[in-house]
Amino acid sequence: MSGAGSDPGSRSRGRPRDPAVEAAILRAAYELFVERGADGASIERIAKRAGVGKLTVYRRWSSKDDLIAQAIEAAVETRNWPANDELAAMPVRELAERMLDQQAEAAASPEFRALVSQVFGSSVSHPSLMETYWRHYIVPRRRATATMLEQAKRDGTIPSDTDVEVLIDMMAGAVTYRVLQPDPPDATEMRRYLRALYHQSGLL
Repeated sequence: MSGAGSDPGSRSRGRPRDPAVEAAILRAAYELFVERGADGASIERIAKRAGVGKLTVYRRWSSKDDLIAQAIEAAVETRNWPANDELAAMPVRELAERMLDQQAEAAASPEFRALVSQVFGSSVSHPSLMETYWRHYIVPRRRATATMLEQAKRDGTIPSDTDVEVLIDMMAGAVTYRVLQPDPPDATEMRRYLRALYHQSGLL
């Protein structure tokens, strides 16, 4: 006797996924990518670290790059950043002071340095990873910084003809250059450097 309810495949497809398993896989994929890069983060290693079988991973993601991209997205989207309405409501100097410690701690962390190194290093061979990092980490911060700089233009703390996009590139490039040096700054030095950078940019 057969019926829709007697098909084992149908029951399997209808079984809800365990969010804890998915979170463990994403966390393992992110950690291995940061440690070993895209080529070193194999499905086998990800499954082993997550404590699941390879088939469990393959059922959820069509490719390793899709999995790592989602893992990066999940990791970077949890990092706090003020909303645009909050940015617009607060004086620029006050906001810059408030964000200074948080940004210095993040930029000086070995994890952030490793993540940036791996994303940049895989940008040609695994372009979807850079696209994910750019869309979910870089773009929100560029928008927030643009809001701050436009407010600074209205306040008269930077020239009214300032090209905001160029200034953001200069600021981001300066931080990336410091972070990827062979002897990167600790949080104290990064705080000093960011304060000087903000001062040169008219935010402090």
